[in-house]
Amino acid sequence: MRLVHTTVLLWAWGSVQAFEIVGKENIFQRTPCPAFLMFENAAYLADMSFELPCHCKPEDVSAVVWYYQKHLGSSHTTVLTDFDGRLLTEAAFVRVGSSMLARFSIRMFSLLVFRAQPEDTGLYFCGTREGDYFYAYDVDIQSNKGMVASFKDMGQEPLPDEYYGSLHVFTTFWEWTPCDRCGVRGEQWRLGLCYLQNPGLSPRYIKTMPDVVSCGSRAVPWKLHIKTKYHTPELFIQSCLKSCKKNKIREGMQAIYNYVSKLGSKPWVPQVPIQFHQQRLGHGLIISCPGARPEHAVAWDKGSQPLYRSQYLKGVNRSMRVFIDHGNHLHIRFTQLSDRGTYYCWRQGLKIAGFRLGVTSRGRYPASLLDPETHTAVELTLISYLLITIVFITIHLCRCCCQSRCCPNFSAQALLQL
Repeated sequence: MRLVHTTVLLWAWGSVQAFEIVGKENIFQRTPCPAFLMFENAAYLADMSFELPCHCKPEDVSAVVWYYQKHLGSSHTTVLTDFDGRLLTEAAFVRVGSSMLARFSIRMFSLLVFRAQPEDTGLYFCGTREGDYFYAYDVDIQSNKGMVASFKDMGQEPLPDEYYGSLHVFTTFWEWTPCDRCGVRGEQWRLGLCYLQNPGLSPRYIKTMPDVVSCGSRAVPWKLHIKTKYHTPELFIQSCLKSCKKNKIREGMQAIYNYVSKLGSKPWVPQVPIQFHQQRLGHGLIISCPGARPEHAVAWDKGSQPLYRSQYLKGVNRSMRVFIDHGNHLHIRFTQLSDRGTYYCWRQGLKIAGFRLGVTSRGRYPASLLDPETHTAVELTLISYLLITIVFITIHLCRCCCQSRCCPNFSAQALLQL
């Protein structure tokens, strides 16, 4: 009897697993495509990565192709496909400023866009090679330039809502991030993006609330876009305190080192992996936290000194030489000898990496057009040559004009008569 019961249970378990597999394969069959193509609105901040799932497709379609249009009905359509030998893109290899064709991947029918830029705002279509569309998105990438930061501990409040007749412009905030540090005072923040409400929006765009879309949506008429361009994304920041979880493995390792070491001298064991970097004096440096994204809670410390956003966030002070940008990168402009030390990076409340920075005034530093200092030097040189050329041409025009007796007489006798 036990053998019979075991056989029945195994058969039932196999049936359940087979049912789950069939259910996953028929997910597109259960989600019919709309008869009339609609656009789902989605908004993100610049430098974020996002995923656009293809929620529906015919059952006989085994591979999808994604299309991009800047405006609906545009004659220029970009085909996004990673078939025909194109390799999948990984987020770690995406560089800032790369074109969208080098920043996307298609995985399991979904489109992944890495480090999106405001220029990527537009309409995204999921379809076939023949140009048949199944699902579409209205994506709004809002710029982080001019982002407004408000600090709750200082009594500051987010930007007030704006009203222009029937147009209501406001900020929609995301959830609070986790505390960016543990064991000491940390910070957490909420990201807010620009949204508007107006009864005259196109019904072809899917909205989370009635008549509400993001400010950069293609559903918004151009005359309303002008009224929303000054309502920038926001960052609402407050202090927090979180206790650290004890790492039993590290405590055990520390006990072993204490036991092995003699005469009370213990070897130095770094808490996190340390990367060493040598920087030339006077040059700029940007440090990124490994695996961090703009929506993550990221913090920076120099040694034991926390670099709080209330003092080091970009835009708090115009003359900042060391600051943290809205993408969680640490910037050091015109490196000085006092910048030497170890910079620690926190991600989602855990200290994960350290950067040991050394500053030297000697050594070869190959020049590159990608360096900000090189860009500045080239711009100043071109501006100087342009000004010299303008002055040279102006002087020669004046001389030609005077020789042809078309300029006024500024002789001494004429000045005496005046």
